[in-house]
Amino acid sequence: MYYSLMGDFIREEVYVCQPPGFEDPDFPNRVYKVEKSNCYGLHQPRAWYETLSTYLLDNGFQRGKIDKTLFIKRHKGDILLVQVYVDDIIFGSTKKELCIAFEKLMHEKFQMSSIGELTFFLGLQVLQSQTTNALPMETQKPLLKDEDGEEVDVHMYRSMMVHLMYLTSSRPDIMFTVCLCACASYQDYALSDYARASLDRKSTTGGCQFLECRFYIYGCKKTEMGCKFHTDAKYVAASSCCG
Repeated sequence: MYYSLMGDFIREEVYVCQPPGFEDPDFPNRVYKVEKSNCYGLHQPRAWYETLSTYLLDNGFQRGKIDKTLFIKRHKGDILLVQVYVDDIIFGSTKKELCIAFEKLMHEKFQMSSIGELTFFLGLQVLQSQTTNALPMETQKPLLKDEDGEEVDVHMYRSMMVHLMYLTSSRPDIMFTVCLCACASYQDYALSDYARASLDRKSTTGGCQFLECRFYIYGCKKTEMGCKFHTDAKYVAASSCCG
């Protein structure tokens, strides 16, 4: 199921001027005190998250150890999962009654709208099935290149991989598969100087990775080994970048 926040209670006192054309003729110099706000309008997502997380923790939820925006509640062998993304909430359970109870719990404190069954989120189109799979891919068959298969649209493939990277923070079980499929979408760049450090004559290595056209990660440090030639320094940089 999918929830969307309609308004949140702000923590600080915020005042706004009377909008042009809507001034109070009797009190033109007065200002308005804001009671509720949109998360984006006043840049209050952190205040909203603290309020929501405290409320969930007080009502029996546990925060995820890897993804801090994931909240888990267990009840007699069943589990309820709640995923928070700014002002949107995705939740699901192995028991329908837990979802109904969660909706009631949220409406007791927050003004929220229920969008219904999840079909689209963060660029991902979701199609729910009655059957489940224990693993995301076949484990007994090796992953080989299909020489006779049709060419894949590289732009669509890379776009899919970018969106799948969102899931790896809360789905460690698909980390290997996603990274394996994303290898075709990575571009790595590495560079190293030669014996630039004046004290120990070690090289400084730097590297960066791009996922599609998006800058993904960057690193720069002095190498742990000394290089005898300029070519050695280049190999060390390439090895570090691939690692």
